[in-house]
Formats: sequence, C-alpha cells, structure tokens
Amino acid sequence: MFQRIKDAIKIDDNNNFSITIRHHVIFWLVYFLFTTFRWGSYFDDYEYAFKTTLLGFAIHMTLCYFNIYYLMPKFIYTRKYVTYAITLIASLFFVLMLKFNLTYFLVSSNVWPEGPEVTTTLTLNYAIEMMLGELYVVTFVTAIKVTFDWIREHKRLVDLEKLQLETELRLLRTQVSPHFFFNTLNNIYSLTIEKSNKAPKIILKLSELMRYLLYETKQKRQSLTKEIICLQNYLDLESIRYGDQLKINVDISGEIEDKEIAPMLLLSFVENSFKHGANKSIGEVNINIDFNVIGDFLHFRISNPIATEKNNNAIKTEQGGIGIGNVKKRLALGYEEDEYHLDINDNGKEYVVNLKIKV
Repeated sequence: MFQRIKDAIKIDDNNNFSITIRHHVIFWLVYFLFTTFRWGSYFDDYEYAFKTTLLGFAIHMTLCYFNIYYLMPKFIYTRKYVTYAITLIASLFFVLMLKFNLTYFLVSSNVWPEGPEVTTTLTLNYAIEMMLGELYVVTFVTAIKVTFDWIREHKRLVDLEKLQLETELRLLRTQVSPHFFFNTLNNIYSLTIEKSNKAPKIILKLSELMRYLLYETKQKRQSLTKEIICLQNYLDLESIRYGDQLKINVDISGEIEDKEIAPMLLLSFVENSFKHGANKSIGEVNINIDFNVIGDFLHFRISNPIATEKNNNAIKTEQGGIGIGNVKKRLALGYEEDEYHLDINDNGKEYVVNLKIKV
C-alpha cells in the first residue's frame, strides 16, 4: 500500500493529470481549515474545534488512503465486492472505536457535543453518525481519485490510439516508395533488354525522385508545390518510356503556394492511371490531370481511358501494387471526414478520380 501511495504522489512530467504530492497537501489543508472553522463557528469554541479536527484529520487520512490504495486495488479491481464491503465496514467500526476513545481521553468526555444529548458512552446513534461521517469523507476522496484515474487512463488511451494511427500511417506511406521503385526498375530493366537509349535518362530522373522520396517526405504534410514537381518528374519518366504513344495533359489553376498535403498521396492515383491505361494499351493514351485550388481545398482530377491488352507485344503490366486501398486508409487516418471527399468512377471505358482535399 505504501508503495502505491509513493507512486501516486510522484510528480509525472509527462502527464498533466497526475496527482502529485502538492495536490495531496492542498486538499487536506483546505479540508482541515474548512472543518476547523465550520465547527469552531458552530460551537463558538475554536480551540475545541481545532483539537477534534486534528484528531479526526489523522483518522480520515489513514482510512482514505487505506481504501483507495489498498482495499480498492485488492478487492474492487479484482471484483471481490462482498469481501470489499465487509472489510470496509470492519475498518469503519475500528475507526469508530479509535475515535471514540481518543476523543474521550484526550479532548472531552462528551464525545458528541453536536448530538441531541450528552454522550459519554458508545451509543448506537453515535456509532451510526460517526461511521456515516467517515464514509462520507472516504466516498468524497475516492470520487476524486477515481476521476483523476479515469482522466489519466483516457489520456493514455487517446495517446496510444494516436500513436497506433501514426504508426499505421507511416507504414502505409513507406509502402509507396518501394512499390514505385519496383515498377520503375522494371521499366529500366525492360529498356535495357531492348538496349534503348531512353535508359540513361530514366535512371537520372529516378535518382532525382529517390532523393525527394527518401529525404523530403517524412513529415506529416508536404508542400503542394513540391508534390506537383514530384508528380511531374514521375510523368517525365513515363513519357520517356512510352514516347509519342502517351499524351499527358496537366492543368494547374488557383493559388498553390503555401498549401500543404500529405506526401505521396496523389502519386498512387497517377500510378493507377498507368496501371489501368497505358500499361494495357498499344495505342495512343491520353491522361488528363487537373489541379485546381479553391480556398482551402485542392480539387484534384485525373482521368484515363481503360484499355485491354490486345496482344502479347503490349507492355507488361506491373505485378502487385499498393493502389487505391492504401490511399483510402491514408485519407481516413490523416484527415478528418469533412477535410476530404473521394469519388472514383469506372464506367468500363474511362477511369476518373475526383479528390477534394484540404490543403
């Protein structure tokens, strides 16, 4: 029990709701002064009130701490309610006998001056009143302790949930880079097999992208301008790969400066447009991308035709992938419900993504 008290009164710099030794001192000091002046005014005898309060003060403190740091952890938290009730009643009776004898021999033979009559023996009415009075103090102190424990536990759960969300969000984000590099390296491999002159340019662009993705995407939000540049570098890579077969139209409107977005969030949509469009087509492919900032929101739209692979000479589609499921999880974890709206339309001929997101 004493170790629990010691732990409880230890100052915890990391928890704003910790009960420190200062809180204990203030509480009991206020209680002592209030009780002394209350009964001193009632009896018009502050010396008597001081003596009785001082005597009861030690009893109150002992019983309260015994209850909240021993009885409750041992019986309430282990659901031994009957045992707890019996032990608490026995403790109240022991305190009653102790208080009666201390008052009788140290303060006054009339142990209950506020009672209906002079009381010099242990009567039933006196016993009930004293035990109820002690129970009142114990209940009040216990309520304070339980409230602080609930606040501290609630804060711990909120912090734990936040940490879990941040960890999951970080994991989802780190899945994008390996996936992107895997696809790009596959592209380079295909071009080197063909001994294409495009391979050196792709390697150089990939180096620039790797520098950005590895060193500038660790924070929760990234500059929208940098994200658009990252996407443009990705599109340049794909343009080198596909040549005249690929037509990309990018339109940017609104004020994009000083706007921020979750890093690498839009990249998955762009990758997805190649997965369902250019990678499965042997003809000309048009991909349209619009960035439109209105107020505090970015209206992002990307569309591409949905083609089917017509023969075995078509460019091979990448294996696996993180895809839209990753994006949806990142949106749910990184933004409030009113901070984004995602709409995906697949009519069999065209794949269209509309994302409204706070920036």
